[in-house]
Amino acid sequence: MAEYKLLLPSMGEGVMEATIISWLFKEGDTVKEDESVVEIATDKVDSDVPTPVSGKIVKILKQKDEVAKVGEPIAILETEGAGSTDASDVKEVETPKTETPTAQDLAELQKPLEQSNTVAFSGDLYLSPLVKSIAQQENISEVELKTIAGSGLDGRITKEDILKFVENRGKTPMAAPAHTVVTSAPVAQEAPKPVPVTVGEGDEIIQMDRVRKIIADAMVNSKRISPHVTSFIESDVTNVVKWRAKNKNILEKRDGEKLTFMPIFVRAVVKAIQDFPMINVSVDGDKIIKKKNINIGMATALPDGNLIVPVIKNADQLSLSGLAKAINDLAHRARNKQLKPEDTQGATYTISNVGSFGNLMGTPIIPQPQVAILAIGAIVKKPAVVETPEGDMIGIRQMMFMSHSYDHRVVDGSLGGMFLKHVHDYLQNWDMNTEI
Repeated sequence: MAEYKLLLPSMGEGVMEATIISWLFKEGDTVKEDESVVEIATDKVDSDVPTPVSGKIVKILKQKDEVAKVGEPIAILETEGAGSTDASDVKEVETPKTETPTAQDLAELQKPLEQSNTVAFSGDLYLSPLVKSIAQQENISEVELKTIAGSGLDGRITKEDILKFVENRGKTPMAAPAHTVVTSAPVAQEAPKPVPVTVGEGDEIIQMDRVRKIIADAMVNSKRISPHVTSFIESDVTNVVKWRAKNKNILEKRDGEKLTFMPIFVRAVVKAIQDFPMINVSVDGDKIIKKKNINIGMATALPDGNLIVPVIKNADQLSLSGLAKAINDLAHRARNKQLKPEDTQGATYTISNVGSFGNLMGTPIIPQPQVAILAIGAIVKKPAVVETPEGDMIGIRQMMFMSHSYDHRVVDGSLGGMFLKHVHDYLQNWDMNTEI
């Protein structure tokens, strides 16, 4: 029999660790190759980790709610065959051990929260669960964290950085963080205190799950960062409805793919972005980062009531049938918790189809660090004025509202409004001869 160490796999650029949500098997159970054995969570997405070999789980190294680093062993399997893991595997397993949290680190993570003052962070800083825990235990404020020069990827604060800060804390005057004005009234920098909630008899208290907490923090953070403005427009999408009805059976028979309205919406948005590339930007301090790629996020409701935004990469390079395939694949994997972290990263513009819930319109919140988001409303038959060569007449048309929220720091009403008008024009004047 041979011993195989199951490692936490790489989960995309910038994802260095994950939290164990639950093990799908227990010690002593036998698992098959490519079978999912553990559910993990990152700041981006929940996913399963499959085993690349068949065998028996003899030891689980990372328990529920513990944090593991990429490349770190999380379980030991006993497999058929003689000897132990080969040399290349041994190197892969042994290398990350120097980064494994110490017993003292784990003890810090396991301390009850009531033993320390809980520190809230706005989201401007990326903090790993371990670093965040140490900051909370040591009551380190966000202002202090911004003074720490991170030595990790993209300047992120590592365990060593924060422990060094704790060791030297108080020995030297605290430097003011970059772009921060120190005043005699630090209270102005504190987050608003929530209004106390009274729990009445018969009220049910429901604890937010991890994903809902992430969504809540992201939404509050976006409203704090971006001054939101929303423009509205009503479009006649009768041609779009007719074109889809004519082509949906063709695509399903030819490619086995269902044709929803989303590929059409994405195509119109991509064309409008090409017309107005300053919508496809991010803000970094006083700099505007103009994105080369057009990556479209699509807000997707999950069965548990939460929301996730998988990303169609390089949407401008895909045909309508290619968009349909990509959208169907991402939506299916999102609802079955099969997305990889990279599937939710890199969006430059987002579409939210609130019409799928029967809503006419909405005022969507911008996913940071994007600067705009489009909400698509329900398509409804209405009497409308139709212009013909013989004059205006009233006809039954397929009508739809769209609402465009944008960041007023960099997108003014003219740009935000013209972008929305171009999306409207592409949909309202949809060519019935467009190839699928």
